[in-house]
This record gives sequence, C-alpha cells and structure tokens, in this order.
Amino acid sequence: MKKILLILVSCTFYFSILAQNPNQKTYCNPVDIGYRYNFEQLNEKISYRSGADPVIINHKNEYYLFVTISGGYWHSKDLINWDYIKPSMWPMEDMCAPAALSVRDTLYLFQSTFEQRPILFSTEPEKGKLQFYNRWLPRLPQYIGPWDPALFYDEELDKWYMYWGSSNVYPIFGAELDKKRNLTYASTYKGLIYLDPKNHGWERFGRDHRDTIKPFTEGAWMTKHNGKYFLQYGAPGTEYNVYANGTYIGDNPLGPFTYAPYNPISYKPGGFLTGAGHGNTFQDNYGNYWNTGTPWIAVNWNFERRVAMFPTGFDTDNQMFANTRFGDFPHFLPTKKWTQKDELFTGWMLLSYKKPCMASSVRDTLVANKVTDENPRSFWVANTNKAGEWLTVDLQSVQEVKALQVNFTDYKSDIFDSNEERVYAQFKFYASNDNKNWQLIYDNTHEPKRDRPNAYVELPQAVKARYIKYENIHVPMPNLAVSDIRIFGNGTGKAPQTPKQLSVKRQADTRNADITWDKSSNDIGYNILWGIAPDKLYQTYQVWSDAPNSLELRALTVGQKYFCAIEAFNENGVSVLSEVKEIK
Repeated sequence: MKKILLILVSCTFYFSILAQNPNQKTYCNPVDIGYRYNFEQLNEKISYRSGADPVIINHKNEYYLFVTISGGYWHSKDLINWDYIKPSMWPMEDMCAPAALSVRDTLYLFQSTFEQRPILFSTEPEKGKLQFYNRWLPRLPQYIGPWDPALFYDEELDKWYMYWGSSNVYPIFGAELDKKRNLTYASTYKGLIYLDPKNHGWERFGRDHRDTIKPFTEGAWMTKHNGKYFLQYGAPGTEYNVYANGTYIGDNPLGPFTYAPYNPISYKPGGFLTGAGHGNTFQDNYGNYWNTGTPWIAVNWNFERRVAMFPTGFDTDNQMFANTRFGDFPHFLPTKKWTQKDELFTGWMLLSYKKPCMASSVRDTLVANKVTDENPRSFWVANTNKAGEWLTVDLQSVQEVKALQVNFTDYKSDIFDSNEERVYAQFKFYASNDNKNWQLIYDNTHEPKRDRPNAYVELPQAVKARYIKYENIHVPMPNLAVSDIRIFGNGTGKAPQTPKQLSVKRQADTRNADITWDKSSNDIGYNILWGIAPDKLYQTYQVWSDAPNSLELRALTVGQKYFCAIEAFNENGVSVLSEVKEIK
C-alpha cells in the first residue's frame, strides 16, 4: 500500500510539473487570459471571445487588468498568472473601455458613457469589493461623452483630470476634476487634439492606411515623465492591422499639446498579431514602462480582438517608444529595470512557420496546415470536439523547443456566457523524434479548470524534438478549431545573412516610402526598422519571406526626416542589422 501511495504521489507531482511551470519567466502576446464571450451579437447568433481597450494598473505592487465587456477584471502578482475576479457590483450593461487609476490605497474605476454614471472605488480590489465614490458624474452634452475615458492624478500639482474621446468627428477632450466634490468636473471640458491624416500618414484609415474613410481617434491616456505630459491616443481604427498609439506632448495637463515627431509610439502592422492601438501605459514594480494595446482577430466579428503589452521606454531625449520588434514572440518579464530596449526578447525563434501538419480529422477544407501559417483568421477544424482529436507539426529536423502557444477559434460557436463550469480548455502536448514514440511534455488536466483561448506554455526544460503533437481533452465550443499552434525555441543551423541591396525612396506623397531589398537564402522573415534618427529606429514592420521583397510604408509624417534598416530572421536567429539609410 505504501508503495502504491508513493507512486500516486510521484505521478501527481510529475503531472503538476507538466501542467504548471512555477518558475515561468516569460510571456507571449496575446496575453494569456480567459477572454470572455461577448453577448452583443446574441440576436445575430454570432458567438466569439474578445478583449479590447485594456488598462493595466499597478496598485500596491500588484496588477489589475480591465477590458471591454468582461463582466469583471483580472488580478495578477507577476504579469504572467491572471485570476479573473467577479466584483461585488458591476453595471448591468457592462463596461466598455473603462478608466482605472490607483492613488495611494484606493483604486478608482469609471466606464465609458454618454449618460450619467457613477465613479466606483475599492481599497480591496483583490477581493472584488467595489463601492460608489460618486453616484452620478454630471452628464455632458450629447455625443461628447465621456466615452473611452482615462483618469489622471498629478501628484506634483495635487490635481485630478479626465481625458476622453472616441469619434471621427470630435477631438480628444480633457477636463479637471474636483476631488473635494467627489471627482465631479472642476472646469469646463475642452478639445485638446485632433487627427491630421493629411500630414500624419499613420492616421489614415484602412489596412495599411489605404482607405479614404475619415479616421477615428480614441483611447486617451496620460503619462507624466520628466516634467512633460504625454497625452496618448489610438488611431485610425480598431479593425485594421495599423491600429496604433500616438502621443502629443505638453507642459501642462490640459495643454497646449504639440504633436510628437516620432509618432506613432506603438505600431505593429505585421506578423501573427497585428494592431497595437487603444491601451494604456503603466509601470511595473521595477519602474519599467509598458504600453498595452488591442490586436485585431476578426474571425466572427469585426470587433473580435485581444490584448497585448509591449516594453516601453523614454530615451535620453525623453522620446517615448514601445518596442514591438518580435512583439508576438516570447519575452522575459523583467526582474530589474532594463537598460537596452531589446534585452527582454528571449531570442527564442519561431520554429513552426509553414511547417507541414497532420491531423486526426479535418472538417471540409479547414485543413491542418492552417495552424502554422501565422494567420489568426485561418484555422483547422476537426470533425469532432471530443477528447483524443490531435494535430502534429513536423519541424522537419530536430530543434530545441522551449515554448508553445495554442490559439483557439470560435468556429460556429453557440456560447454567449463564459460559464466556468463549461468554458475551459484542457489539452496535452507531446514531443517525438520519429513520429512514433512520444514524450508527454505538457498536461493541464490536473490544473484548476480555466479558459485559455490563447494559451502560452513555457516548458520547464527545453526539449529536443522534430515532431510536436497537440491532443485535445476539452474545449467548450461545439467545434474544435485552432488557428495557430506556434512553437518557439532555437534551431541548430545558422542565422540568415544580412539582406543586401536595401533601397529606400520617399514618394511624391511624402507620407509614403518604397522599400526594397534582396532576399536572403535561408530566412523566414524580415523586420524593417525605421525611425527619426539612425539611433532611434523604434518602429518595426515585420514581413514574411514568401511575400514580395518590398514594402510600401505609409506611416510617415510630412516634413519629418526618417531612417531605415532591415534584418532577416529564421529558426536559428537574427542577422546583423543592415546599414542604416535615410529615406529620401
């Protein structure tokens, strides 16, 4: 009996290690939370999970994440593990783009609205205890808002402010709040900034800024750094790959504000996860800045989205930037204040791009190979959603696997409520060198049940394998659908050579530039890096090697000088950066 008990205890410990890595040091966008099912399209029977307009607040050295239409919020102590909290009170209509702010021992919370609504507060948000702080913030004129609000406390001035706006007609607004009157308006509101797409190329609407629709500005946020006020905003529209954050800078909380010449500050139009607009900026416990944003999925609905966060900083010239280079690859969570903008990147490369796949079954033309195409809008669907359905990725040679990400899709789903008893994901991963003998490398069936539409798994130890197998145990959807299984680690070959013959030329419409290069022989993709100075190449546009070796960059500002360089990457690493060239 003792021997049997010892075996059972050992097995329990083994599976616990497989399911959880208590020493996890990395994260990978999109943020691995239980995105909630949306009820807005219930009448149209369109079911999907979504998360958008994120605000992460550091409150008493712990983190709180607020997301549009989620019925509650998330709490984390490390920015990796997020627990969902159902609060004691919540608006019946839910919250869109909520504003949150931590001041001393109190967390303040306010929803987007065109009506009178209360400001809520909590001194115990980890317990979900919310109370009324202000029963009715006074109503503003029709269509003025405050929609997409942001709360700001200027500690130096001991003054409170609100910023808001979500429109392609109205500007971003701002107003001072009166703390003595429970944060009602202390001043009349004023328009602060407008979009100017005729001069700011990145503010043009549409995919790659190619639509003539008047663009939208939204998602205001204020950050004070080195005595300057950085009023941030999202543009030009959430439903495209170019959704980004920009900033204006002022010497006072209500301006006047000047357009930052290096805009946009957070921009991710290429790669697996596209779009970085409408989020917030916060500091972690080590003083590092982060910028959050709203990537675009749009399988079932145009506003089906996710949450991302990117390392952010201010350089010696007080220039604000968010680092989206390899922004959907694994990154380390810092254990100190970082000094080099790329030092959080793990160097774990994508091993699975366009690798062949086999599956236990396939529904219609939704074939297995779609899970390695780095496109969240294409997907594999199995014949059933039952336990035992599987999919295998052939890496085509033995590679060192360090992390995995499985991204589920709501294909013809019938769920509109994230009921925890039904809505959870369980799965296993195996590794093999011969496609016959399999080693179990991950199993979450012994964890507490939770939903993980974009589950990221950092392995406790690297595994050398040619084949990786995903096995389904449970999904809540009526169809097992997976958009991408992403496998990260390091190959055993050489990194690609630096691309040659980089050519950059500005068009007559100086918001645009044509960039071309010669392809490397063993690459899978390229990062085009650009910025306003040779040592300020803060922006990245990622393209895959099977696309044309050219890019029309349409995000430039009229009258602003720019510089550009390129690097290639593959399974084994990243090339040396090319010579930096001015875009003339």
